[in-house]
Amino acid sequence: MQASAMLRNCPTSPRKMRLVVDNIRGVDVDKALNILAFTQKESAKRLEKLLKSAISNWAAKHGLNPEDSDLYVKEAFVNGGRTLKRFLPAPQGRAYRLRKRSNHVTITIASRTLVDAETETNEEN
Repeated sequence: MQASAMLRNCPTSPRKMRLVVDNIRGVDVDKALNILAFTQKESAKRLEKLLKSAISNWAAKHGLNPEDSDLYVKEAFVNGGRTLKRFLPAPQGRAYRLRKRSNHVTITIASRTLVDAETETNEEN
């Protein structure tokens, strides 16, 4: 039993976002929320909101209380998004190219206890 949430066109470079995403991959949801709350990166606030959205999606999909289900971050990955190309004035009439990067983030959460029960059922069949 799993659910996911996606964040599209987040105006942060993918490299900076991956630094924070790597900290929460495979961690329990409560611990991941604490990590994101105390991380001093701008992208941590966006990820915290996205993780709460994934928890809400899981609760709506399965109709269970997320606090009783032992949820963890099963997958979390960052892909590059659209790049806006701008120009910055430079000395002697030149212009420097500026690339404003964006990214797409996907977080998938699952329940440890319910996943174990599902795999046992599949093995019996």
